[in-house]
Amino acid sequence: MWPNGSSLGPCLRPTNITLEERRLIASPWFAASFCLVGLASNLLALSVLVSARQGSSHARSSFLTFLCGLVITDFMGLLVTGTIVVSQHAALLDWQSVDPGCNLCHFMGVIMVFFGLCPLLLGAAMASERYLGITRPFSRPAAASQRRAWTTVGLVWAAALVLGLLPLLGVGRYTVQYPGSWCFLTLGAEPGDVAFGLLFTLLGSLSVGLSFLLNTISVATLCHVYHGQEAAQQRPRDCEVEMMAQLTGIMVVASICWMPLLVFIAQTVLRSPPAMSPTGQLSRATEQQLLIYLRVATWNQILDPWVYILFRRAVIRRLHPRLSTRSRSLSLQPQLTRRSTMQ
Repeated sequence: MWPNGSSLGPCLRPTNITLEERRLIASPWFAASFCLVGLASNLLALSVLVSARQGSSHARSSFLTFLCGLVITDFMGLLVTGTIVVSQHAALLDWQSVDPGCNLCHFMGVIMVFFGLCPLLLGAAMASERYLGITRPFSRPAAASQRRAWTTVGLVWAAALVLGLLPLLGVGRYTVQYPGSWCFLTLGAEPGDVAFGLLFTLLGSLSVGLSFLLNTISVATLCHVYHGQEAAQQRPRDCEVEMMAQLTGIMVVASICWMPLLVFIAQTVLRSPPAMSPTGQLSRATEQQLLIYLRVATWNQILDPWVYILFRRAVIRRLHPRLSTRSRSLSLQPQLTRRSTMQ
């Protein structure tokens, strides 16, 4: 309960919205349409991924496994959170009457953090996998690549879930956010709220930064092999270039969608004087900014599948027919392989 002595529950803080505004804003059809577009996009990407996995190489099979994990995560995130948001819009954004005990709010807070961090962490894991596959192609047994990829996806899910459960253990709080259709971490000045907000921001930012660093090295390595000496004998395969193009697209989309929200969270919890009053109220401008940044971040779950769908070789060759007439390039092989065969 908030220190203002009101009857609000632990997740129900005062918000800058009136009953009349709720009736005007509530739009279950718009929320449902937005969710259905994302679900259809991810289902389309998943069907394309399933067909692409058949007959793929070990390296590509591992990469497609990560993509499957990412698409499944985005699909489930839109399905679960979208269902809650649509139901709250149908209830005219009156969270207190629907969930007075805050159980649904706590659940939504956990899944918001879980499905928010998972794409960023998976992007970093995919960048690490491609970095090792390009710069250290013989450092890992190929037979275990797909099993290792699923293990990594499972570890990412577990790590994000553990972080999401921290507020239920006393580190931070989940509260209803403006306009009353969703729950998220609290942008307050209490030590637990600040610690959890910064931890969420730090993990997300580090994931984006690591992806950028490793993807830059991987692309530079491919360009060096492609344009360096003896390039005709060592030119990367089309699938290796395709995987890096898709991974770079995923990284760019995640950065554009998530970095504004992550920066905003860090700035708000560190603001002096605090952005949140002792009664738990934020200014109208802060609440609206948080809602806008959250909506931008949600687009990540819709755009991720289209990065894979549009950045495939079949689509690129259809848009640029000249690419299909090029001679097939050989596999990316380090100098060590050829030297050992000559001895």
